Amino acid sequence: MAQNAASIYQGTKINTASPAELTLMLYEGAIKFCNKALYGLEQNDIAKVNENLLKAQKIVTELRSTLDFKHPIAREFDTVYDYINRRLVDANIKKDTEILEEALDYIRQMRDTWKEVMKKNNIYVQ
Repeated sequence: MAQNAASIYQGTKINTASPAELTLMLYEGAIKFCNKALYGLEQNDIAKVNENLLKAQKIVTELRSTLDFKHPIAREFDTVYDYINRRLVDANIKKDTEILEEALDYIRQMRDTWKEVMKKNNIYVQ
C-alpha cells in the first residue's frame, strides 16, 4: 500500500512539475543512478553497475534532447553533456570508480548551476 501511494505521489509530482522542475528531477535521477552504480562497483555487482549507468546515460541523452539551440549557451551544455555521456560509457566499460566519480561531479555541478538559475528566476527549489 505504501509503495502504491509513493508511486502515485511521484506520478503527480512529475505531471504537475514545470519544465525547469523536470530538468532538476532529471539531474537528481542521474545522480541517484550514478550513486547506485558506485555502490554496485563497491559490491562488485557488475549487473547493477551496468543497469544504473545505462539509466544515467538515458537521462543525459534526454537532457541533450531538450536543448534549444536558438540560445548560444545550448552548445556549451551540449558539449558538457556529450563529455559526461562519454565518461559514463567509459566508466561502464572499464568498471572504473574514478571515471564514474568524475562524471558524477560534472552532473552535480550542472544540477547546482540549474538550481541557481531556478532561484534567480524565482522558480521554487527544494
